[in-house]
Amino acid sequence: MVRLAKRMETMEGSARIVRHLFSAMTDPEIISFGGGAPAMEALPVDIVREIANDVLTRDKRGLEALQYNNPIGLKDLRDVVARILLEPKGVHAEADDIMIVNGGLEAMNLLCQVVIGPGDVILVESPSFVHCIEIFEMFQAHCVAVETDEDGIVPDDAERKMKEYHPKMVYVIPTFHNPTGKTLTRERRQRLAELGSQYDVLILEDDPYRDLRYSGEELPPIKVFDKTGHTVLANSFSKIFSPGSRLGYVVAAPPIMERLLDAKTATNSHTSALAQVLCAEFFKRGYFDEHLKKIRAIYRERRDVMIDSIDTYLPKGTKRVFPDGGLFTWVELPGDINTTELLQEAAAYKVAFIAGEGFFVEGGGKGRNCMRISFGNVPPEKIRIGMERLGRLIASKMK
Repeated sequence: MVRLAKRMETMEGSARIVRHLFSAMTDPEIISFGGGAPAMEALPVDIVREIANDVLTRDKRGLEALQYNNPIGLKDLRDVVARILLEPKGVHAEADDIMIVNGGLEAMNLLCQVVIGPGDVILVESPSFVHCIEIFEMFQAHCVAVETDEDGIVPDDAERKMKEYHPKMVYVIPTFHNPTGKTLTRERRQRLAELGSQYDVLILEDDPYRDLRYSGEELPPIKVFDKTGHTVLANSFSKIFSPGSRLGYVVAAPPIMERLLDAKTATNSHTSALAQVLCAEFFKRGYFDEHLKKIRAIYRERRDVMIDSIDTYLPKGTKRVFPDGGLFTWVELPGDINTTELLQEAAAYKVAFIAGEGFFVEGGGKGRNCMRISFGNVPPEKIRIGMERLGRLIASKMK
C-alpha cells in the first residue's frame, strides 16, 4: 500500500461528508435537499449558446478563448467584477485587485497555500461550511469554533479566541450563511473587519450567495469596512451564472494578491479562458440584470414552499431559519433524534439532506439533532413530496 500524506488523515471526516453530499445530488430517484446546486431553470443555456456561436471564431475571441492566458484572469471579466458586482455593493476595487479563480473554493485553497502552515489556527463559525473545513484540514490547520447566534458570528467570542489562539485567519460566510441561512448584521460586519486589523488576523469573507436576496435589507460586505487590507473577499459565479463554468474571484490587497498569483501559477497556471470569455460576454452584453430577476423569483418561490412544508410536515417543536436569501435553511428537530442516523434510513424514503453534526468542528455531539436543507435545485411540487416523506420518517422515529 502506498504511504499517504498525513493531510489525508486530518481531512478524512470532512471528506466523507462532502463525498456523500455529491453522491446524493446525482441519484435521480432521490429527492435531495442535500446539495447546494442551482435550479436547472437558472442555467442560461440558450444565452451562452448564442454568445458562443457569436464569439468563438478566429476573427473574434475564439483564439483568445482557446489559448493560454494571464494567471490573474481576463481583463474584461475583472472589469465586470469591479464595475457590476463590487462597486454597487460599496467595494471600490481596481481590476488588478481581482483574480479570477477556478470556482469560489480555489480562493480558499490558494489563500491557505499562501498563509497556512501545519498547526496554524483558523477560526470558523459554529457551524461552518464543511467543504471549506475539508480544505483547511488538508493544509493541516487547527480549526477552532467561534460562537454564533441568530445574527451570525459573535464578535466578542471571536476576539476572545483571537487573544487565546493567535489565529492566522478567520473564515466567515456573512450573507445567507452556509449551512444555516442566517445573515450577519451590519454592526458585526464592521466589528469583524476592525478586529482583523487590530489583531493582525486575516478575515476571509466567503460571499457566494449575496446576490440571491429575496427579502430584507441589503448589507455591505465586510470588505467595505476594511481599512488595512486584512479582509480578503472570495466569491463565485456558480450561483449567478453557472457552476459548470468553475469560475470565481478573489479580491485582496496588493501584497496578498502578489503571493496569491505565485500560488496560482504554481497550481494551474490560469483559469479556463474559454469559460472566462463566455462569462465576460454574458455580463457585457447586459444579460445579467434580467437573469438575476428570473433566478431570484425561482428561488423565492422555492424558499417559501420549503418553509411552509417544514411548518406543515415536520413535528411540533421543530425550529427552522427563515432565510432572506441563498439556498439553505437550518432545521433543529425536537427530542433526541440523531440526524446522522436518520440520514441512513432516509434512503428508503427516497429523500436526502445533510446531517448537522458534520458542520461543527468542535464535535461533542453538537448539531446531532439538526440538518441543512437546500431548496434551490428542487421544484416546488417535489419539495412538498420530499418534506412529506421526511416528516413521515421523523414521526416514525419519535413514536
